[in-house]
Amino acid sequence: MKAVIYARYSSDNQREESIEGQIRECTAFAEKNGITILRHYIDRAFSAKT
Repeated sequence: MKAVIYARYSSDNQREESIEGQIRECTAFAEKNGITILRHYIDRAFSAKT
């Protein structure tokens, strides 16, 4: 199976490390389950709150 990783944060309470942690956990899951990761998508979005 093939997949991509989509990691995102949008809150002032989250940091860059949260994206790295998401990628790390998704990669570990993929390796354990025989999934090939094709690409990482990273979204450093801002909250929709104004």
